[in-house]
Amino acid sequence: MIKVASYNMHKSVGLDRRRDPERTLNVLKEIDADIIALQEADRRFGRRMSVIAPHLLDEHTDWKPVPVTMRPMSMGWHGNVLLVRKDARIEDCEPIHLPALEPRGAVMADIRVKGALVRVVGMHLDLSGLWRRRQAHMIMSHVDSCARRLPTVMMGDLNEWTRKSGCLRDFARGFDFADCGPSFHARRPVARLDRIMVSRDAKIAAAGVHASAAARTASDHLPIWAEISL
Repeated sequence: MIKVASYNMHKSVGLDRRRDPERTLNVLKEIDADIIALQEADRRFGRRMSVIAPHLLDEHTDWKPVPVTMRPMSMGWHGNVLLVRKDARIEDCEPIHLPALEPRGAVMADIRVKGALVRVVGMHLDLSGLWRRRQAHMIMSHVDSCARRLPTVMMGDLNEWTRKSGCLRDFARGFDFADCGPSFHARRPVARLDRIMVSRDAKIAAAGVHASAAARTASDHLPIWAEISL
């Protein structure tokens, strides 16, 4: 059994308008997942540097970033970061380039954790429904083109407000959705913008939204999590 989580950390800017990376890390520690997909993990302008300083991860957490960065000061790709346990083995990793009007991307890695090998994709999809569907097709095509088949977890901020249509219907052809619950807006969650999906050779044992006091102020999204049997 492994635990995964997805969190749009909103560049560590909380509802109090303070940027506080250490508060973000405290939320992640509360969840204590084996693999975490972060969105909006880089600053938006300038050098697009990581919001969380690498030394904070190294010195104060049990995670390391998957090395898919394309910029010297970033931890990921277009704000998408995968964190894994320090004792996990990263067997392969790469960014996925997505069609978009504004910079968008996804990250993919094959990770051996707790003796199991799993493929993980972290993503942050477009605000436009048309572009979301194009991006979903690109991600699924990329995964389908991999020579090695593995149990696969996809997670991130899909920006999909509908419950069963759009890109959700596209992903549902090959993946099951964890019933995490609404995660946006953190102050009053009504929308399931954040999703965890698993291929049908894996089983979702439990899932939920992490709604601690810290999580309710650290970002405009709440983190979601799932326990998965491979």
